[in-house]
Amino acid sequence: MAKSKSDSVSIPYPSLEGVSVETLAVRAGQIRTAELEHSEAIFPTSSFVYNSAEQAAARFSGAEPGNIYSRFTNPTVQMFENRIAAMEGAEMAVATSSGMSAILATCVALLQSGDHIVCSRSVFGTTNVLFEKYLGKFGIKTTFVDLTSIAAWESSLTAATKMLFLETPSNPLCEVVDLEKIAQLAARKDLLLVVDNCFCTPVLQKPLELGAHIVIHSATKYLDGQGRCIGGVVCGSEKLMTEVFGFLRSSGVTMSPFNAWVFLKGLETLPIRMRAHCENAQKIAEWLSEQAQIEQVFYAGLPTHPQHSVAAKQQSGFGGVLSFRVKGARAEAFSFINATELFSITANLGDTKSTITHPATTTHGRLSDDAKQQAGITENLIRLSVGIENATDLINDLQRGVNAL
Repeated sequence: MAKSKSDSVSIPYPSLEGVSVETLAVRAGQIRTAELEHSEAIFPTSSFVYNSAEQAAARFSGAEPGNIYSRFTNPTVQMFENRIAAMEGAEMAVATSSGMSAILATCVALLQSGDHIVCSRSVFGTTNVLFEKYLGKFGIKTTFVDLTSIAAWESSLTAATKMLFLETPSNPLCEVVDLEKIAQLAARKDLLLVVDNCFCTPVLQKPLELGAHIVIHSATKYLDGQGRCIGGVVCGSEKLMTEVFGFLRSSGVTMSPFNAWVFLKGLETLPIRMRAHCENAQKIAEWLSEQAQIEQVFYAGLPTHPQHSVAAKQQSGFGGVLSFRVKGARAEAFSFINATELFSITANLGDTKSTITHPATTTHGRLSDDAKQQAGITENLIRLSVGIENATDLINDLQRGVNAL
């Protein structure tokens, strides 16, 4: 269970020790007030009062635990942090204002000018921009490598390397790296291994158990699950997360109490939703693979996927995101997308509603042509985030796209 940053008791269910992730998703981390509410309470307050000037001084100095100011101490946010930490098997979690702010907070808190990051080439496009354009301005350099090649990771290390950063499965080509192998490399070289676990969530994959030091989520995606709020979270050891928390306290890239409450409600149904996402995505990937107008399908659940066996070993499901290349170029990809009716044309993912997007002009649109080429972001590539609608209805909708080619 995560450490509490307030004087409230954060372990109301002693029997949670050793229970499944499904139970943790519903029960972990709740702090009940004197009203004994069943659902988690929202604390929409900017500040907190003290019983005396002495208590205020003790709170601000850190001599006494407790709430101070909602920029960095809020009971609703703390409940979300404690629940996701329990689900990931982390000592502590720190909630942030967005998934990108979670990555920023991790890097700024744990790195300094002159440090070097080795990062998977196949990450979310904005992560690439953050590392190259912004962290680079402050002397933190990044080398991008092939996610699946352990040799490429190792050959890119320098004396200044401090962090390995990756997403697995990758966005949007669903590449998978063997986390145990890359964790062994990080351990040999005394490097921090940071894993963006957005696509799998703790329901399908536990990077910390496989040797990672830090897990990051865009809570906006599957943790919410219904496209309602923006947020992020960083999970790891108390020592590392205390540093990240310190950055948040000063920078203010923190989660609002209302968003935290929405994410708490989202976590309750996460295990059920992830099963539905996986089942639908598998059916759609198999169907797309049979269509003559589709050039290639990228989904780790397909036996033809080059890392299918690795994904089956370290994940309990293959996820709800897949991508595919249509025969043709941008015009054909646009025709396919525009012909669909059920799929929402939006770049968000992890929603109960299925979404469709063209990565080269949306999620990875800010990358250079060379960076797109290296990451496999071609003009004929389409990404799906498969929701929980009826799979047959979704396939019928994709048939409209196929018919437009």
